[in-house]
Amino acid sequence: MKQPVIVTVIAILSCCACAEGQDEQDVERIRAARADYNVAIADHDVERILDFLDEDYQITASLGQMSSGRGNEAEIWRELFASRRDVVYVRSPENIRVSDRYPLASESGNWEGRWITENGAVQTGGSYSAMWRKVDGKWKVRSELFVALYCEGVDCP
Repeated sequence: MKQPVIVTVIAILSCCACAEGQDEQDVERIRAARADYNVAIADHDVERILDFLDEDYQITASLGQMSSGRGNEAEIWRELFASRRDVVYVRSPENIRVSDRYPLASESGNWEGRWITENGAVQTGGSYSAMWRKVDGKWKVRSELFVALYCEGVDCP
C-alpha cells in the first residue's frame, strides 16, 4: 500500500515542477514583452504600443491622470510624440509574479522619461505596477499605475 502513496507524491511534485517551469516561461515572456514595449515607445510606434495592450486597458499616469481604452491611449501617445519629438520612456521591471490560478500576472519596477525642451533637458521617473492578462496565449497589459517620484530640469511641472 505504500507504493501508491509514493507514486501519488511523485506525480504531485512533478505537476508542481511543471507549473513552476511554466511560471518561469511566462515571467520571461512578460519580461521580453516589456522590453519590446520599451522599444516601441523609443521608436514612437503607436501601433506597436497598442499590440501590448488589452482591449480594456486602463492607466493612471504619473501625475494621476486616468484613461481607459486602447483608442484613448493611442491618441495620448500620438499627441505626446507630436509635442515631444525626442521623448523616451523606459520601464524597468524588478518583480514579475504569475498567478498559479488565474491567467494574470503582476509586474512592478521603476520608470524613467527623458526629453529636451527649448529650456533644456527634463528627466522624470518613479515607480510603476502593471497587471498582465493572458489572452489567447499572449500576455497583454490590462492596467498600469505610474507614480512620479522625481523630476529634474527647468520645465518640470
